[in-house]
Amino acid sequence: MDGTIQRKKAAPDIKSWKPQTRAVRGGLRRSSFDETSEALFLTSGYAYNSAEEAEATFKGESAHFQYSRFGNPTVAMFQDRLAALEGAEACIATATGMSAVFYALLALLKAGDRIVAARQLFGSCHYIINELLPRYGIKGEFVDGGDLGQWEKALSTPANAVLFESPSNPMLDIVDVKAVCDLAHKAGAKVVLDNAFATPILQRPLELGADVVVHSATKYIDGQGRALGGAILGSRDFIIGKLQPVTRNTGPSISPFNAWLFVKGLETLGLRIDRHCASARKVADALAANPKIGRVLYPGRPDHPQHALAARQMSNFGGVVTFDIKGGKPATFEALNRLQLVDISNNLGDAKSMVTHPATTTHMRIGAEERAKLGIGDGTVRISVGLEDVDDIITDLTQALG
Repeated sequence: MDGTIQRKKAAPDIKSWKPQTRAVRGGLRRSSFDETSEALFLTSGYAYNSAEEAEATFKGESAHFQYSRFGNPTVAMFQDRLAALEGAEACIATATGMSAVFYALLALLKAGDRIVAARQLFGSCHYIINELLPRYGIKGEFVDGGDLGQWEKALSTPANAVLFESPSNPMLDIVDVKAVCDLAHKAGAKVVLDNAFATPILQRPLELGADVVVHSATKYIDGQGRALGGAILGSRDFIIGKLQPVTRNTGPSISPFNAWLFVKGLETLGLRIDRHCASARKVADALAANPKIGRVLYPGRPDHPQHALAARQMSNFGGVVTFDIKGGKPATFEALNRLQLVDISNNLGDAKSMVTHPATTTHMRIGAEERAKLGIGDGTVRISVGLEDVDDIITDLTQALG
């Protein structure tokens, strides 16, 4: 190699980068081969150069990777890139979005503690708050997420954690993040916010006062319906000091392959979200003009009850539209069964447009009474607007509605 000049590049100033640059370059770790695309490390374990290095690794004195349940180079790239994009000090990726929610709460709560949650939650989150945590002596209380008076009343007594989604699934309720965070902190609670619908492109909860952000990377971060995964983000003290000992010893580990898919998904997230938002607004407007539709909910429309709040804390309004078809379940099923382009699926955030009937799928098990409180009726439909030509999406919905 005589005559070869090798120069070590200066470390980039990641904090100065704009979000789209962070989504493409954040957390980049190149191997000795200097590959341009992120490497995929499909390995469960790692070799040590000496017994002393192994000992130092287990004592926490070495940054050497130890075991892929604890850490993996590909997973680390995903964690670091998402943390850079979300504006968090640290991140731990998990096997699913629901494991992210559960483990974030598990690291915060113990027997005798109390959690206050918005009732506008995904069905599995309802199960955790209402049935699972009480088995371990943790009391849960639900409030209407958009009602600051209910938050104020519930948080007038000490609490340990607060959980909510904004926008919520499936009714797209908006929570005043800063106001609720202020109330929670006065009550001694840490705030966990599910940012899956907005993504870090549209909403930055940590800047609004949230303590912990959770994601279902299965949705928009992947964006193509390929893999399951989740992420928990927050301060280094919480992620490394409190959460990491729990996840290391119980193993909700993400697959390196899935993490690699999410690393690549983050690169195009901003571009995809722009298209999802633009198309969703057009779909919402088209549905609102259709006489077969009773109600359309989309935060980007001025007739959404919390449009002004959404505009204040989000940079755009997302790719999900919720609407009611007149005629209840029979008319709704008839319309869904006539769809030719749009798929019936309980997933969302995909490149393909998908509709869901929450009352008989995602929110079936919370019961009719709780669904009524959430505003979910027999004619309620959620559409995740995909990346197809928006005119084709609207044409398919129009013909299906007859």
